[in-house]
Amino acid sequence: MAETACSTLPSTPRVIRLSGLLNEAVLRAASWKHGPFSEAQSRIAGVILDEIAAIPGESLDLPMPAAPRLQRIARAIADAPAERRRMEDWAAWAGIAPRTLSRRFKLETGLSFSSWRRRALLLRSLEMLAVGNSVTTVAFDLGYETVSAFIELFRAHFGTTPALYFKHLA
Repeated sequence: MAETACSTLPSTPRVIRLSGLLNEAVLRAASWKHGPFSEAQSRIAGVILDEIAAIPGESLDLPMPAAPRLQRIARAIADAPAERRRMEDWAAWAGIAPRTLSRRFKLETGLSFSSWRRRALLLRSLEMLAVGNSVTTVAFDLGYETVSAFIELFRAHFGTTPALYFKHLA
Protein backbone atom coordinates (compact mmCIF):
# COMPACT_ATOMS: atom_id res chain seq x y z
CA MET A 1 0.00 0.00 0.00
CA ALA A 2 2.82 2.46 0.86
CA GLU A 3 4.55 1.72 -2.45
CA THR A 4 1.41 2.58 -4.36
CA ALA A 5 0.83 5.76 -2.35
CA CYS A 6 4.42 6.90 -2.92
CA SER A 7 4.62 5.97 -6.61
CA THR A 8 4.27 9.61 -7.73
CA LEU A 9 7.08 10.86 -5.49
CA PRO A 10 10.54 11.61 -6.90
CA SER A 11 12.79 8.56 -7.01
CA THR A 12 15.82 10.34 -5.54
CA PRO A 13 16.21 12.46 -2.41
CA ARG A 14 15.95 16.22 -2.86
CA VAL A 15 15.61 19.41 -0.88
CA ILE A 16 12.26 21.17 -1.18
CA ARG A 17 10.88 24.46 0.05
CA LEU A 18 7.90 23.83 2.31
CA SER A 19 4.69 25.51 1.29
CA GLY A 20 2.43 26.73 4.07
CA LEU A 21 -0.01 23.93 3.28
CA LEU A 22 2.65 21.21 3.37
CA ASN A 23 4.14 22.57 6.58
CA GLU A 24 0.78 22.57 8.37
CA ALA A 25 -0.20 19.13 7.02
CA VAL A 26 3.10 17.63 8.19
CA LEU A 27 2.71 19.26 11.62
CA ARG A 28 -0.76 17.73 11.88
CA ALA A 29 0.48 14.29 10.77
CA ALA A 30 3.37 14.40 13.25
CA SER A 31 0.85 14.39 16.11
CA TRP A 32 -0.93 11.22 14.97
CA LYS A 33 -0.72 8.08 17.06
CA HIS A 34 0.68 4.93 15.45
CA GLY A 35 -1.97 2.78 13.80
CA PRO A 36 -4.28 2.70 10.79
CA PHE A 37 -5.30 6.07 9.35
CA SER A 38 -8.80 7.41 9.71
CA GLU A 39 -10.52 8.75 6.57
CA ALA A 40 -9.49 12.31 7.45
CA GLN A 41 -5.89 11.24 8.10
CA SER A 42 -5.79 9.43 4.76
CA ARG A 43 -6.92 12.60 2.99
CA ILE A 44 -4.26 14.69 4.78
CA ALA A 45 -1.62 12.07 3.95
CA GLY A 46 -2.72 12.31 0.31
CA VAL A 47 -2.33 16.09 0.40
CA ILE A 48 1.19 15.67 1.83
CA LEU A 49 2.14 13.26 -0.96
CA ASP A 50 0.61 15.52 -3.63
CA GLU A 51 2.44 18.57 -2.29
CA ILE A 52 5.80 16.78 -2.11
CA ALA A 53 5.37 15.49 -5.67
CA ALA A 54 4.43 18.94 -7.00
CA ILE A 55 7.08 21.10 -5.30
CA PRO A 56 10.22 21.55 -7.41
CA GLY A 57 13.52 20.58 -5.84
CA GLU A 58 15.80 23.25 -4.42
CA SER A 59 19.36 23.31 -5.64
CA LEU A 60 21.75 23.51 -2.73
CA ASP A 61 24.79 22.21 -4.53
CA LEU A 62 27.68 24.33 -5.68
CA PRO A 63 29.04 22.92 -8.94
CA MET A 64 32.77 23.44 -9.25
CA PRO A 65 34.40 24.28 -12.56
CA ALA A 66 36.91 21.81 -14.00
CA ALA A 67 39.48 24.18 -15.52
CA PRO A 68 42.37 24.85 -13.09
CA ARG A 69 42.22 28.66 -13.33
CA LEU A 70 38.46 28.66 -12.77
CA GLN A 71 38.89 26.25 -9.86
CA ARG A 72 41.42 28.62 -8.35
CA ILE A 73 38.90 31.46 -8.48
CA ALA A 74 36.05 29.27 -7.17
CA ARG A 75 38.13 28.02 -4.23
CA ALA A 76 39.25 31.55 -3.35
CA ILE A 77 35.63 32.75 -3.33
CA ALA A 78 34.47 29.75 -1.30
CA ASP A 79 37.31 30.29 1.20
CA ALA A 80 36.71 34.04 1.55
CA PRO A 81 33.12 34.76 0.52
CA ALA A 82 33.24 38.34 1.80
CA GLU A 83 35.85 39.17 -0.84
CA ARG A 84 34.16 41.73 -3.10
CA ARG A 85 36.37 41.71 -6.18
CA ARG A 86 34.63 42.32 -9.46
CA MET A 87 34.65 39.57 -12.07
CA GLU A 88 37.25 41.51 -14.06
CA ASP A 89 39.53 41.58 -11.01
CA TRP A 90 39.12 37.83 -10.47
CA ALA A 91 39.92 37.24 -14.12
CA ALA A 92 43.11 39.32 -13.88
CA TRP A 93 44.06 37.54 -10.63
CA ALA A 94 43.79 34.16 -12.37
CA GLY A 95 45.34 35.30 -15.65
CA ILE A 96 42.24 34.81 -17.79
CA ALA A 97 40.26 37.21 -19.96
CA PRO A 98 36.99 38.40 -18.35
CA ARG A 99 34.87 37.25 -21.29
CA THR A 100 36.54 33.85 -21.21
CA LEU A 101 35.93 33.61 -17.46
CA SER A 102 32.27 34.48 -17.93
CA ARG A 103 31.75 32.07 -20.83
CA ARG A 104 33.69 29.15 -19.31
CA PHE A 105 32.13 29.52 -15.86
CA LYS A 106 28.65 29.22 -17.36
CA LEU A 107 29.73 26.29 -19.54
CA GLU A 108 31.42 24.36 -16.72
CA THR A 109 29.04 25.02 -13.82
CA GLY A 110 25.72 25.78 -15.49
CA LEU A 111 25.64 29.08 -13.61
CA SER A 112 26.78 32.56 -14.51
CA PHE A 113 29.74 33.79 -12.48
CA SER A 114 27.53 36.12 -10.43
CA SER A 115 24.92 33.41 -9.80
CA TRP A 116 27.62 30.97 -8.71
CA ARG A 117 29.12 33.54 -6.37
CA ARG A 118 25.70 34.39 -4.92
CA ARG A 119 25.00 30.69 -4.32
CA ALA A 120 28.40 30.30 -2.63
CA LEU A 121 27.49 33.17 -0.29
CA LEU A 122 24.05 31.74 0.45
CA LEU A 123 25.43 28.29 1.20
CA ARG A 124 28.05 29.78 3.50
CA SER A 125 25.31 31.81 5.20
CA LEU A 126 23.37 28.59 5.88
CA GLU A 127 26.46 27.05 7.47
CA MET A 128 27.04 30.12 9.62
CA LEU A 129 23.42 30.45 10.68
CA ALA A 130 23.15 26.72 11.46
CA VAL A 131 25.92 26.95 14.06
CA GLY A 132 24.17 29.82 15.81
CA ASN A 133 25.65 33.00 14.35
CA SER A 134 23.23 35.92 14.34
CA VAL A 135 21.82 37.23 11.09
CA THR A 136 23.69 40.49 11.68
CA THR A 137 27.02 38.71 12.17
CA VAL A 138 26.50 36.58 9.06
CA ALA A 139 25.52 39.57 6.94
CA PHE A 140 28.58 41.59 7.88
CA ASP A 141 30.98 38.62 7.83
CA LEU A 142 29.85 37.88 4.27
CA GLY A 143 30.52 41.46 3.22
CA TYR A 144 27.02 42.87 2.96
CA GLU A 145 26.76 46.60 3.56
CA THR A 146 23.47 46.22 5.44
CA VAL A 147 21.66 43.41 7.20
CA SER A 148 18.53 44.16 5.18
CA ALA A 149 20.42 43.61 1.90
CA PHE A 150 21.46 40.15 3.09
CA ILE A 151 17.94 39.32 4.32
CA GLU A 152 16.46 40.39 0.99
CA LEU A 153 18.85 38.16 -1.01
CA PHE A 154 18.17 35.27 1.37
CA ARG A 155 14.41 35.77 1.01
CA ALA A 156 14.64 36.00 -2.78
CA HIS A 157 16.45 32.65 -2.92
CA PHE A 158 14.85 30.66 -0.09
CA GLY A 159 11.42 32.29 0.03
CA THR A 160 11.69 33.29 3.68
CA THR A 161 13.90 35.24 6.06
CA PRO A 162 16.91 33.56 7.69
CA ALA A 163 15.18 33.54 11.10
CA LEU A 164 12.03 31.89 9.74
CA TYR A 165 14.05 29.43 7.62
CA PHE A 166 15.71 27.98 10.70
CA LYS A 167 12.55 28.24 12.82
CA HIS A 168 10.78 25.93 10.33
CA LEU A 169 13.68 23.48 10.52
CA ALA A 170 13.49 23.38 14.30
